[in-house]
Amino acid sequence: MIIVYGEGRGFRVLWLMEEMGLAYRMRPVDLLGGIEKDTEFLAVNPAGFIPAIVDGETVMVESIAILQYLLARHGPGPLALGPEDPHFPAYLQFLHMGEAGLAGPVNAIVATDILAPEDDKANWTVGWARSIFESRLGLVSRQLAKTPYVAGDSFTAADISVTYALQFAQRTIGYALGETELAYIARTTSRPAYGRAMDACPATKAWVASLNL
Repeated sequence: MIIVYGEGRGFRVLWLMEEMGLAYRMRPVDLLGGIEKDTEFLAVNPAGFIPAIVDGETVMVESIAILQYLLARHGPGPLALGPEDPHFPAYLQFLHMGEAGLAGPVNAIVATDILAPEDDKANWTVGWARSIFESRLGLVSRQLAKTPYVAGDSFTAADISVTYALQFAQRTIGYALGETELAYIARTTSRPAYGRAMDACPATKAWVASLNL
């Protein structure tokens, strides 16, 4: 059984595993409650960030790398497109854009808002990160104007990556998405596997419920 450490971006991992029908155990990690005392987790990922997985003798960190690993190791399946598929370039692009171009920049804004001194919260980096997010969001919007999912007509792991990022922006910085993006999120999150993944992340589920979005 695969052990998944941490919620947060670990939600992407659980959603994919639910879609694939893989057995797992969620092991919560409290990053704010004294991570230095969680010796079990630090033995898995000494860098101390989530998510991480243990699959037999394999340890993986970084959510997008974990998605690719699970699809390659426990697939193949319809959630991963191969090089022979005409939508493969879009699949690969948006799979990685979900973190590198969307969630990553938003994370910089969130960290600044939480951790920076009051007189440094509205700094140059925040503006830069927001512009990066919005430029990549424009690419998502353009793609969704042509196809119902970011890699064509079918739901793939790239949609897990992008949906997480868009919801992360909504929930943390109050970003107002357009009708196209909202309709897309409604499509992706109506999948039963999304609901099961949310049930497996009680802290995330409680936090989202408290936001009243």
